[in-house]
Amino acid sequence: MTFSIAGRCVRTGQFGVAITTSSISVGSRCPHARAGVGAVATQNITDPHLATLVLDAMEGGQSATEAIAVVTSGRDNIDYRQLTAVDAKGTTAHFTGAHILGTNAISEDIDCVAAGNLLSSTAVAKGISDGFMADPSAHLAERLLSGLEGGLAAGGEEGPVHSAALIVADKMPFYLVDLRVDWEDDCPIRKLRSLWQAYEPQMQDYLNRAIDPSVAPSYGVAGDP
Repeated sequence: MTFSIAGRCVRTGQFGVAITTSSISVGSRCPHARAGVGAVATQNITDPHLATLVLDAMEGGQSATEAIAVVTSGRDNIDYRQLTAVDAKGTTAHFTGAHILGTNAISEDIDCVAAGNLLSSTAVAKGISDGFMADPSAHLAERLLSGLEGGLAAGGEEGPVHSAALIVADKMPFYLVDLRVDWEDDCPIRKLRSLWQAYEPQMQDYLNRAIDPSVAPSYGVAGDP
């Protein structure tokens, strides 16, 4: 049903999530990140509020491990949830409930945690984390996307995926990168790659428009002087 990776860039302090699933609009529910705090993916039978609770706990000083333990302890319906998190120190943590769908797996590596359910095999999770680790010098968004592609190459989900999303939180309260494919019959990961390739050259321009419009380029649209 879903596979994802949550990661941190130790060089920049950025946090992010890349995720894909068989259902519509995964980006509206499952990937979450907060500048200076960490990143969380909430999936399977999703409760988006769990991600907010985990991020709040980490912002309050708890590690990813502590935050997930507190949020999942005794919570109603928690056996239907799968959660991953990475905190400001690069510590990773995860939770997989007893009622997770199909073949599921977790893979942790330096500054990242990959997870999935309804996978074609348990090898998919390691394919995701290996993809993330392939080029530590790359931009975090690139590394996260490479993680998704690694999971797809390792077999992906049991069935077809239809939506995908990529987020990166940097220094601002809004996302530096927030790209979504809400529905795609062919390959949403490939479409997400093309969106990232189009967006990356303009990424700094959009940031400048928010923080210092005087240095931002013109919009390049009809009527713009």
